[in-house]
Amino acid sequence: MKTILQKKTIYIFLFLLCLLTQHANSSTLQKADTTSTAGLVFEPVQENPVPVKKDKIIIHTPQKLTKPIRSLSLWTIFLTGLLGGFAAILLPCIFPMLPLTVGFFTKRHQDRKKGILDALIYGSSIILIYVCLGMLITVVFGADALNALSTNGIFNFIFFLLLTAFAASFFGAFEIILPNKWLNKAEENTDRKGFTGIFFMAAALALVSFSCTGPIIGTLLVQAATSGARLGPAIGMLGFSVALALPFVLFALFPSWLNSLPKSGGWLNSVKICLGFLELALALKFLSNVDLTYRWHILDREVFLVLWIVISALSGLYLLGKLKFSHDSETSHITVPRLFFSIIILSFSIYMIPGLWGAPLKSIAAFLPPQSGQDFDLYTPLLSAGNQNQQVRENNSLADVKQPHKYGNLFDKPLNLDPFFDYKEGIAYAKRINKPVLIDFTGHACVNCRKMEATVWPDSKVNGLLKNSYVLIQLYVDDKTDLPVNEQYTSKFSHRKITTIGGLNSDIQAAQFNTNSQPFYVLLDTHTQAPLVNPQGADYDPVSFYNYLEAGIRLFKKQN
Repeated sequence: MKTILQKKTIYIFLFLLCLLTQHANSSTLQKADTTSTAGLVFEPVQENPVPVKKDKIIIHTPQKLTKPIRSLSLWTIFLTGLLGGFAAILLPCIFPMLPLTVGFFTKRHQDRKKGILDALIYGSSIILIYVCLGMLITVVFGADALNALSTNGIFNFIFFLLLTAFAASFFGAFEIILPNKWLNKAEENTDRKGFTGIFFMAAALALVSFSCTGPIIGTLLVQAATSGARLGPAIGMLGFSVALALPFVLFALFPSWLNSLPKSGGWLNSVKICLGFLELALALKFLSNVDLTYRWHILDREVFLVLWIVISALSGLYLLGKLKFSHDSETSHITVPRLFFSIIILSFSIYMIPGLWGAPLKSIAAFLPPQSGQDFDLYTPLLSAGNQNQQVRENNSLADVKQPHKYGNLFDKPLNLDPFFDYKEGIAYAKRINKPVLIDFTGHACVNCRKMEATVWPDSKVNGLLKNSYVLIQLYVDDKTDLPVNEQYTSKFSHRKITTIGGLNSDIQAAQFNTNSQPFYVLLDTHTQAPLVNPQGADYDPVSFYNYLEAGIRLFKKQN
C-alpha cells in the first residue's frame, strides 16, 4: 500500500503536468509572433523620416515604439524545460535509477566527499549533453529557419504527427528506442577513470531513458524551436537537464532522503498515460495551425473544442479508474486526492462545452481557432446587437458598406466586423469617407492575435471604436494564397520575389514599419498616411487598448 508521501508525490506531479502543458502553450503569449526575416535587412530609422512614394502609396517609418514588442523570454523557455525535466524524473525509465545511481556514487569511495564530487560531475555531464543537443538543433536548422517554423504549414503538420506519435508511445503502442550500438558504446566507456567515465555514465542514462524522455524532449524542442528565440532550444534543454540532474546531486548530498522516496510501481505508468493525453491535446494545436494557414476548415473551432473536451474527459475517467491500458496495475479503490484531480479535469471538460455554441472561453481563447469560423455562434450576434445603438456611420453610403472587399471571401471576419484585407483598397476607402485607419498585421497561426480578438476587441468601448471610428485593415502575413501574376513583384526592401498575399503583407510591414512581429497595430492618418501615434503590439488590457485607439482619433480630428 502506498504511503501518504507516495500519494502526495503522484498528485503533485499530475498538477505539474497540467502546468507544463499550459506553460508550453501560454509561453507563446508572452512573445510577439514573428514571420521569417530571411533576406530582410532592417535599416536604421531616420530621425525625421521622409515620405517615399511607392506605387502611389506614401510610406512613413515610425520613429520609436513607445511599447516595444515583447519577445519570448528565455527565462520562460527555461522554466518550461524545468517543468519538463521534473516530469521526466517520475517516469519509469528514470525514477528507479535514482537510488541505484546515487548508491553507486556514495559507495564508490570511502571518502564521502569524493562520492559527492562524482555526483556533481555526473549532474554537470547530464546538463552538458542536453544543452549540446539544443545547440545542435539551432546549428542544423539555423536561426532564420527556426523563426519561420511557427507559421510553416509543412513543419506544423510534421510536428502534429511527431507529437501524436509521442502520445501513442506513452499510451504503450510502442517504445521509442535508439540504436543499441550507441548504448553499447557508452557503456563500454563507463569504466574509464575520472571525468570521462562519469560523462559516459551520464550519456548511458540519456540513451537508456530515451524511450521515456524522448517524447518530452521532442515536445520541448518543438516548442522552443517555434519560439523564434535563437537560443530557445539550448535554453529549453538547459532547464530540462537541470531538473533531471538535480535529484541525483541532492540525493548524493543527502543519502538519507532516499528512504522517503515512494517505491516504484504501477503509478509510474499512470504518469506516462497522463503525459500521453497532454501530448495529444498539444498536437491538435499544431494541426490547427496547418488548417488555418491553408484554410481547409476541417478543424474549425467547434471541432477543435469537441476533441479537447473528449481528451480531457478521457483523462478524467482514467484517473477514476474507468479506463485501463495494457501496462496499468489493478487498483482496488480511488484515493481522495485522485478523486479531486479527476473533478478538476472533468470540470474543465464541462467548462469547454458552452464554447460549442459560441461562448468566448477567454481563458483558453488564444489556443482555439478563430470564433469567426464557427458555424453555430450565439455569442457574436448578441455582441453586435449590443453595439447597434452606438453605431454612427458618418459619410458612409449604403453602397460603401455592402460593397464586397477584395479577398473578403478568403478570410473570416472577427466579431462581425467588416475589415478590408487589401492595403491599397482599405486606404482608398478610408480617404473617401475621411476616417483614420487601423492596420492589424496578423496571422492565421498567431495566438496573440486570437487572444486580442477574443478578450480585448469584444469590450464594448473597444468594439464600438472598431465598428464606428476606424477603417479596419487586417493584413495576414502568413497566408499562402498566390497573388495574380500581374500583381507579383520583387521587393525593393528584401529583394525577394513576392508571390503570395502573406508575402505582400509581410513586405509592407517590414518595409514600412521595420518590424515583422504580430499582432502589430498601426493607426494611420488617412491623408498623410503617417502613424497618428506610435504603433504597438498586443495589449491585453481593454482600457489601455481603448485609450490607444482614442488617442489616434483625437489626433486625427485635430489634424483634419
